[in-house]
Amino acid sequence: MSSVDTDTDAALDRLAALVDAAPGTLVLSGAGISTESGIPDYRGPDGERRVTPMQYRDFVGSSEARQRYWARAFVGWRNFSGAAPNAGHLAVARLQEAGHLGAIITQNVDELHQAAGAGDVIDLHGTLSRVVCLTCGDRSSRWDLDERMARDNPSFHAHTGEIRPDGDVTLDEIEVAGFVVPHCTVCDADTLKPDVVFFGESVPKDRVERSFALTDEAPALVVLGSSLVVFSGYRFVRRAAQNGTPVAIVTLSPTRGDDAASVVLNAPLGPTLTELERRLGD
Repeated sequence: MSSVDTDTDAALDRLAALVDAAPGTLVLSGAGISTESGIPDYRGPDGERRVTPMQYRDFVGSSEARQRYWARAFVGWRNFSGAAPNAGHLAVARLQEAGHLGAIITQNVDELHQAAGAGDVIDLHGTLSRVVCLTCGDRSSRWDLDERMARDNPSFHAHTGEIRPDGDVTLDEIEVAGFVVPHCTVCDADTLKPDVVFFGESVPKDRVERSFALTDEAPALVVLGSSLVVFSGYRFVRRAAQNGTPVAIVTLSPTRGDDAASVVLNAPLGPTLTELERRLGD
C-alpha cells in the first residue's frame, strides 16, 4: 500500500531512485500530460467529466450524430492539430533516449509523444490523424479529409477558440444543419470515423495484448497524467501490481491506482519531468 507524498522534493527523490534502478521503465500516459499543450482533459480534479464525449453507439447508429460530430470536428481540428509538445513530452522523449524510460502506452490521441521525438509509442486509443471507414475498412489521412470537407462546405464558417480532448468543439444545431458529411472515397459510404476508440467502444485486441506484454516485461511502470478512471489504462496498473512490479504515479490529483503505487506525486507534469531528467542526469 502506498502513502501519498506531500513533500515534493522527497517524492521526486524516490521517483528518481525508482526509475534509476529500473532502466527501460514503462510509461503509461494520459490526458494530463497534454494539458500544458492546451488540450484539456475530460475530467476535473474530482474525476467528473467536464464534457460529454461522443458515444460509439450514437455515432454508428445515427447519420445525424455523424453530421454533428464531423461539423464540430471540422472546426475543432484547426485548434487541435496546432498543439505542440510541451516540456513534459520533451522530457519523456529525452529520458527514453537516455535509456531511463522504455516503451510508452498512451491513452491520448494527439501524437504529441511522437512529435516530441519519442519512439515505441502505442496509441492505445488510436490517433485523430487517421480516419477509418466503418463500411469497407479503408484508412486515410485526416489532413486529406479536412481538405475535402473544406471543399464540400465552402460556406461553413463557424469559429471558436475551444479545444477538446477528442478534437471537436461545441456548436449550435443551427450551425450544424446543412454541413455536408464526408463520404468514403473507396465505397462512398457516409460512415467515416476518426481512427480512435470512442467511449463505449473496445480497444483493439492486439493493442491490449501488446500493452499487457510490455507490462509483464517492464522493470517498473510510471503513470503520467492519468486519473486511471477508465479501465483501459487502469488494467495495466493492476497487472503491474499483481506482478509485483514497482509503480509510480505522477498527476495533479489523486487517482484510482494510488493504492497500487509505491510513489505518488501530485504535481504539474512539465516541471516535474524536467526536474526528474535533471536528477537522473547528475
